[in-house]
Parts: sequence; structure tokens; C-alpha cells
Amino acid sequence: MQQHIRLKANDTILFIGDSITDAERHRRAYAPLGYGYVHFVANVLFARYPTLNLDAINAGVSGDTIVNLKNRWERDCLAHRPSVLSVLVGVNDVWRLTMESIPAEDAASPEQYEVTYDQLLSQAETQWNCQLVLMEPFMFCRDRQSAMFQALIPYVEIVRRLADEHDAVRVPLQQEIDRQITQVAPERWSCDMVHPRLWAHAWIAQQWLEATGL
Repeated sequence: MQQHIRLKANDTILFIGDSITDAERHRRAYAPLGYGYVHFVANVLFARYPTLNLDAINAGVSGDTIVNLKNRWERDCLAHRPSVLSVLVGVNDVWRLTMESIPAEDAASPEQYEVTYDQLLSQAETQWNCQLVLMEPFMFCRDRQSAMFQALIPYVEIVRRLADEHDAVRVPLQQEIDRQITQVAPERWSCDMVHPRLWAHAWIAQQWLEATGL
């Protein structure tokens, strides 16, 4: 696994994923980075490295699965020529596959998720030789027997494997949440065990910065 991200002048850092990344970035009040972890990470980096003239792009789309990400990969990822690519995706695949009332046609099984995710990362590396940051999909959940949490575990393990295989930085979100959730109640982190409260977005940003060494 790569130990740190190395920044240079005029680098483009692209964040792509689902609603946790999106964080209402299209609303005028939050454009263009959203109100979430991307906003916090990007602005810390701008402040720490003002002479590098960094660019940050939020390409999150609410509701996305890995299949949806594949369908827009060229337009929303590769076309931006990222120097650093940060990906957070998977919880919607799990949610759609475990909720009987939700259409699951765009959701990927763990096997499909791994193959598709691997293909997308390989495309980005081959085309732009970008540095990769893989964020573990996560839930703020104390119930280890929850059907959705149990379904999530293979996806987290896949991200860990892919990070090793692609020499990527891994942001160990579920690992760190598991350490803290016994002391900090799930409802303090999130109203639905998935979407972080504002302070939890700041916490995620802190985990991202620590993992990347930035």
C-alpha cells in the first residue's frame, strides 16, 4: 500500500462517489464542493499548500452504485485528468441489494463490485498515472448482526484488497468507526447510520488527511 500522497504544482484532486461525497454540491449555497468531507479536505489543502495552485473537483452523485460510477467514469473522472483520485462507493450497492422495496438493477454483488472497481482504477492509472485514495464504505452501526452491516463487510474487505493491489492509500473509515462506535452512539454520527452529520464529515476529512499524509 502506498504510504503517502505526493502533491505538486497545479495538481487536480478529484473526489468521486455517492451522496456522501456529493453533499449537495449542486445547491448554490454549497457549490462547487458540497458541504461535506470534500469541502473540508479541499480547503485544508488549499490553506496548507497555497503556492501549489491545487484544484479540487467534487464528482459525487447521490444514489450512485459502482455500476452508475462506471457509466459516467469517462465524463466525470477521466476527462478531468486527475493527479489524485479519491473514491468512495459501495454503500448504495449494499442498500439496494438488502432492501426488498428498492430496485436493485444497478446494484453490484461483491464479485461484480470487485471486478468493476478494479477495471475503473486500472483505467485511471493507465490513462493518467494518477495517485489513488480508496475510502472504505461504512456504516455507523453497533448491531454486528444487522443484515445491512453484514452485507457491507465483503465490500469493505474488497476495498482493502484493491488498495493493496493498486498501491493506493486506503482511508480505513469502517475500521476507525468500529473502534469508536462503542463510545460514540450511532445517532451522534448520523441520523440513518449512513449519511454523516456535519461534524462527522469533518471527522472523515481528518481521516483522509491522516491516511494520505497531507
